[in-house]
Amino acid sequence: MSKRFALVLLFALAGCAGAGTASDPDKAVAEAVEPSLRAAAAAAEANRDHKGAIQHLSTLYQRRSDDKGIAVALARNLRYSGQAQNAADIIQAQLTRLPNDPDLLLELGKDYLAAERVALAIKALEQARAATPDRWEAHATLGVALDTQGRGPEALSAYGRAAQLSPDNPVVLNNLALSQAIGGRLDEALATISRAADLPTATAQVRQNLALLLALKGDGAAAERLARHDLPPDMAKNNVEVLRALAVSSTAR
Repeated sequence: MSKRFALVLLFALAGCAGAGTASDPDKAVAEAVEPSLRAAAAAAEANRDHKGAIQHLSTLYQRRSDDKGIAVALARNLRYSGQAQNAADIIQAQLTRLPNDPDLLLELGKDYLAAERVALAIKALEQARAATPDRWEAHATLGVALDTQGRGPEALSAYGRAAQLSPDNPVVLNNLALSQAIGGRLDEALATISRAADLPTATAQVRQNLALLLALKGDGAAAERLARHDLPPDMAKNNVEVLRALAVSSTAR
């Protein structure tokens, strides 16, 4: 827990120490406002206003530091805003109270991965996977961390298990395909990511990764069509030039 949160929490506890009617109205107001703060935080995060979400969640966390859901949401938005180590500190503080909680361990792994502390990320994610072996996200995130360390076979195993648990998940299939491509299994990677791109929930990033793999395979025309599908003209033009170069170099091998 950061110094700021620790000081605010100490103040809140001190205020509750002397029971009396004077504090009851303040407590009632705080409880009445809390649902609005939660709703505002959720709306801000949905709109990718992570700074706004952090402000609302920080206010909630000051009063409810023992609420795991608030702590995870605050850490997640801190991570999204580039404050991954601060996020990890909050989750570590929660883990002193709930040492084997899978939600906390998964978020801690993501925080450490974003902070480029990969060894710590793998340790936390392995603990999260052990705590909830049927949770696809623990396996998939561990795969990303293992790929970061160049541990391709282990990463493929983790992605494969995630795909078994969540077979029509474009995020899992996208990461599995990229790991297959890194390992030199381009045909398998293309089959996997094509399946991901055909899913209704596939994002533009999945389709652009498909374009990249098609270019690596030497199919520049198909890669260009995908590049132009989602991107604005200027960005598409730049991407097309890169994809063309990749396609040419691939066919020249």
